Amino acid sequence: MRIEKSGLLIIAMFTLLANNTAKSQTVKYLTQPLVSKIYTADPSAHVFNGKIYIYPSHDIDAGVPENDNGDHFAMRDYHIFSLDSIGATPVDHGVAIDIKDIPWAGRQLWAPDAAYKNGTYYLYFPVKDKQDVFHIGVATSKSPAGPFKAEKEPIAGSYSIDPAVFTDNNGASYMYFGGIWGGQLQRWQNGQYASDGSKTDLHQDEAPAISCRVAKLSSDMKHFEGPVKDAVVVDANGKPLLGKDHDRRFFEGSWMHKFNGKYYFTYSTGDTHFLAYAIGTSPYGPFTYQGTFMKPVQGWTTHHSIIQIKGKWYIFYHDTQLSGKTHLRNVKVTELRHNADGSIEMIDPFGGK
Repeated sequence: MRIEKSGLLIIAMFTLLANNTAKSQTVKYLTQPLVSKIYTADPSAHVFNGKIYIYPSHDIDAGVPENDNGDHFAMRDYHIFSLDSIGATPVDHGVAIDIKDIPWAGRQLWAPDAAYKNGTYYLYFPVKDKQDVFHIGVATSKSPAGPFKAEKEPIAGSYSIDPAVFTDNNGASYMYFGGIWGGQLQRWQNGQYASDGSKTDLHQDEAPAISCRVAKLSSDMKHFEGPVKDAVVVDANGKPLLGKDHDRRFFEGSWMHKFNGKYYFTYSTGDTHFLAYAIGTSPYGPFTYQGTFMKPVQGWTTHHSIIQIKGKWYIFYHDTQLSGKTHLRNVKVTELRHNADGSIEMIDPFGGK
């Protein structure tokens, strides 16, 4: 009897394996992972000195149960990767900074970004402090590949997650930041951290949707210059998108790029898994919603960056092709095309555009 049960178990295991293999073979991805030796996500890409540098999150399997607060995203350090060109093999420059080397940090080193000014490279990172509240820190290096040394305190006035730094043609730099749910942005609606976020979360369907934040950076790139403002996304009639508009409203993962003199604010809709874009005439907005430009990837959501190099535009993003697990992701890249009318061509991560 034991032999029969063991045999049935073995047959069942092989059947499951065969089904999973067949399923994986039927999925056709638009692109393949750039990095496979470690798990990477939330790729912020930049062109420095003619070379592409990618600043991603470093996903690990910390054994933390999955929940809506994102506690299972328990990242502890950053690796920086460089590419000589699109299609080249990425170079892993090792650990750029570890959470233990950030004096004020508690846990969860989430999606970073980077910038350059006056001979110094800046790494911006969200991490929970020792009271479990997200703030944004900054670290510096003389090399785009690091290692980076963190400032002793977070940026004053910063909160939530997903910093994205945009430098305009006149040299002025702006940080876009924020993410709701586990990113805690909904807890800051009145300018102070609310320990009970239930009063300011997404249940206010008829109220304007929670906005991404934007702040001008000081000349030393380590402080906010002036007030933190709302980067408001509006509809074609100039009215703010509402909280119930989950297919269009901002959730997290913002980015800014400039095309033909206009400001393209791009972001994730989070729980509906689209990448959307809105266009404005000022880095502060308001930004008029235009549509989505990437269909949902495999995984809970996506997080992107957009760069131009050698006359072409590219989008860096992530999915879960390697692991099939929400918290163990891999970065990818594909071409992004602007149409003649300024719209962005739709991207299908499963093989078609």
